[in-house]
Amino acid sequence: MRRLLIAIALLAGCSQAFGQTMASGVTQVGRFIWLNDDPAFGGMSGIEISADGSRFTALSDRSTLWQGTVTRKGGVITAMTPDLVTPLHISDGSKTTHHNGDSEGLALGADGTVYVSFEGLARVAAYPDVTGSAVRIPRMAAFDAMQSNASLEALAISADGALYTLPERSGSALQPFPVYRYQDDRWTTAFEISRTGPFLPVGADIGPDGLFYLLERDFTGIGFRSRIRRFDMAGGGAETLLETRTGVHDNLEGISVWRDSAGAIRMTLIADDNFKFFQTTEVVEYRVAD
Repeated sequence: MRRLLIAIALLAGCSQAFGQTMASGVTQVGRFIWLNDDPAFGGMSGIEISADGSRFTALSDRSTLWQGTVTRKGGVITAMTPDLVTPLHISDGSKTTHHNGDSEGLALGADGTVYVSFEGLARVAAYPDVTGSAVRIPRMAAFDAMQSNASLEALAISADGALYTLPERSGSALQPFPVYRYQDDRWTTAFEISRTGPFLPVGADIGPDGLFYLLERDFTGIGFRSRIRRFDMAGGGAETLLETRTGVHDNLEGISVWRDSAGAIRMTLIADDNFKFFQTTEVVEYRVAD
């Protein structure tokens, strides 16, 4: 299996030679294939990188949380070493089930609280202690109307602690994506994001520049394309930073935006391998000269 994974990685690397669309000032700075023998490893749908780039928190869509250290050489990831792997629990202390355990979005509060959005039973939960029970966050009525397997795919948190989430599907190709905000114990619609082309939201983050970064995906039948757009916090000023061709990367679903030691915006992306032997848990980084 390891030889097959390496072969797939080489093929994916070759596909990059055919190029992709990147905004001025955007460059790829690294690509790391993360391998781990733990049976729970895979399905990564969210990632958060610490402000200095040395720590990671990653989320599997089967409700397992991974935390550990990032090793870099010349600023490029060479290893990701977990020091904590834990299943997530619901508020009564029991483990999640298929119905309530499709964890997709990840956000990390300034106090270390981990927030997770779920796509099965659409909701957001807080984990002050990731090894303990979830702390319930009230559900918004709009969550009940969301399409099955297409609800709260992305989650982000602002500097003032407000949570932002949006569904994978908006309801129609002509309907914008609503971005919901949880602040002061209530949900509101913060803004809307235009829906352009076949791409659908899979990850979000709010960068140190105060902008909303949206990772989107398109499955073409033979592989995946990815797009990253960023917006102001009213949903305006749309800028496309990256749009890949099919096969350049695997199924990128998680995004973390931070500032590296050179002062540039760094976007760390992680791929969901769907627990398939022919896919990879790929971690890719791009630098944005903002």
